[in-house]
Amino acid sequence: MGDTAPLPVLPGFHPDPSVCRVGEDYYLVCSSFEYFPGVPVFHSRDLVHWRQIGNALDRPSQLRLSRAGSSGGIYAPTLRHHDGRFWLITTNASGEGGNLLVTATDPAGPWSEPVMLPGVPGIDPDLAWDQDGTCWCTVAGVSQVRLDPHTGKVLGEPHRIWSGTRGAKAPEAPHLYRIGEYWYLMIAEGGTERGHAVSIARGPAPTGPFQACPANPILTHRGEEHPVQNTGHADLVQGPDGSWWMVFLGVRPGGGTPGWHVLGRETFLAPVEWVDGWPVVGEVTSDLSGIPWPLQEQADEPVRDDFDDSSLRPQWISLRDRPEEFCTTAERPGWLTLRARGTSLDAADVVFVGRRQQHLSCRADVLIDAADGRGGLAVRLDEHHHYEIETGDGEVRVVARIGPLRTVVASQPVPAGPLVLSVQITEKQAEDARSGPDTVSFAVAGPEADGGSTDLAALDGRYLSTEVAGGFTGRVIGMYATAGTVRFDWFDYVSGGF
Repeated sequence: MGDTAPLPVLPGFHPDPSVCRVGEDYYLVCSSFEYFPGVPVFHSRDLVHWRQIGNALDRPSQLRLSRAGSSGGIYAPTLRHHDGRFWLITTNASGEGGNLLVTATDPAGPWSEPVMLPGVPGIDPDLAWDQDGTCWCTVAGVSQVRLDPHTGKVLGEPHRIWSGTRGAKAPEAPHLYRIGEYWYLMIAEGGTERGHAVSIARGPAPTGPFQACPANPILTHRGEEHPVQNTGHADLVQGPDGSWWMVFLGVRPGGGTPGWHVLGRETFLAPVEWVDGWPVVGEVTSDLSGIPWPLQEQADEPVRDDFDDSSLRPQWISLRDRPEEFCTTAERPGWLTLRARGTSLDAADVVFVGRRQQHLSCRADVLIDAADGRGGLAVRLDEHHHYEIETGDGEVRVVARIGPLRTVVASQPVPAGPLVLSVQITEKQAEDARSGPDTVSFAVAGPEADGGSTDLAALDGRYLSTEVAGGFTGRVIGMYATAGTVRFDWFDYVSGGF
């Protein structure tokens, strides 16, 4: 893939973007699926550089995921600003919530307790207000209903509206806009795999009738030799200068045939021009010199998290919940303490704290004290697809779980005391048609910087890809405990090749 491939503005597992602008500030949210806290919230001043400022669903009272399987949980939020407030509507697809709506005056939080929407069917809900203040909720399928967003009460029965190209599967991700004299209904269709696309229609009212754009789909890379694939699930935003932009999800497959994407669905940006009343999407490119305002460079996230704060930074995510009795930075100041309740990463209730893998080549290191338990450092896609290096009882070992198979790949005795566990992920070029996308390597060292390290195993990364595992998420690299109490002094994440 190399350096010529277009880069996402939000790399890694950040799918289903929804964006809104308030003054000169942009805010964006993404799906979070089975991870807690849910719905990461980002801020930007230029649409290119984004900083996470919080999570909209960060309390157990807002988000219950105990019944969420892998790729279940929170789907496709929509973020809008109306009447001085931010409104966020989304679906908890775990069977413990359905569609819900939260609001905030500050997008960094706190967000309200959810208003449940039992009368709103389906997934991928959208919100739009017409000139008289009526709120319209449109969902995948595509159907629409009037909604009182304050109470969650639906006003009338849902009715079907334009559902995209005849014969195209999975009409979803609807967004409704009033632009000029028309109402526009934009959807994704074709499925979120290689056939993904964005199509649009317009009509005189929020309810239509809608006329399809003659150039549909307005965005797709299906059948193209383009390094960004699966493009779809888009949202539109207008800049303060009047220019229009589209955020959308895409993936970057690597390796040989058929190509494996490992980071999940990422958020990309493209310019939009209006021709004869229809949006024309420009080329997805890494060259953003066409942005008509100064780019606002932001400080890089620190390489190391020393866990010195009383709470975890917003980019840290856990599986389904994060009770303080199992995960805390208060028990040993300057350390993250994890207390096991599941016996392996295969378990749905494993205690895990991770961050999204955001670079095709990267390295993560942790200083671990497993004197009172067993745990380690993992690269996780789901319960059935993960690699980890773990230590406990005087041993370090590398474990691979691929579908129904689970095996210890390497092991060796280690002395008592803290250890540095490392995972290095190295992107591979497509040397032949069967080359995997990357190599995932594991090593162990003593805590002293000059102590040297021992390489334990190097594994093919294709087995931690969506093309192998299925689902909608991407890789997450993190710390876990599977027996007793395990403590971590720091976590480093560095991008780039080595």
